[in-house]
Amino acid sequence: MDEELRSLAMRLRTESGGSPAFERLLTTADREELARALVEYERPLWARELAAFRLGCERDPRAFEPLVLLLNHRDPERCIAAAHALATLADPRTPRAAAALATNERRVAYALVPVRLLTRLRAPESVPALIAVLGRRLAPGDSHARVALACVEGLGALGDARAAAVLESARWHPRLAAAAEAALARLG
Repeated sequence: MDEELRSLAMRLRTESGGSPAFERLLTTADREELARALVEYERPLWARELAAFRLGCERDPRAFEPLVLLLNHRDPERCIAAAHALATLADPRTPRAAAALATNERRVAYALVPVRLLTRLRAPESVPALIAVLGRRLAPGDSHARVALACVEGLGALGDARAAAVLESARWHPRLAAAAEAALARLG
């Protein structure tokens, strides 16, 4: 059992109340059983999350939609687990979905994990989405400094020259100045 699955299992075992169904979903090698757990009526969220995570890590495309829903969940631990499984799944739809979630202003409070996933994916959608999100976070009075910092760090890691202008603007924000300087240096 890898570290990500172990961490997920510890959290969900508690949430499941020690249900025998939890142990079954954790240990089964039957992908069809996991896929059924995604769609069966009245399955609890913990069961759907465990099944989606396991299927995603096994690169089963049936996990894509449930994982995207979990990536947009208000619980950061669910988002982090979903991001890991989505990165492993390597579905070509993932960058577009992560970009849509990251750039959705109505859900900006939950954009941190999609922003980090975009950096990890290094997809064509990554840089434009991070530039757009960071540009909005530079507005006076914006209260999403962690999302802004993740964008700055991500743009630095991606090293794309298209980010120069927005990173230059970020240099003048006290919370972002050092990270923006470092990101600009990585652009060459």
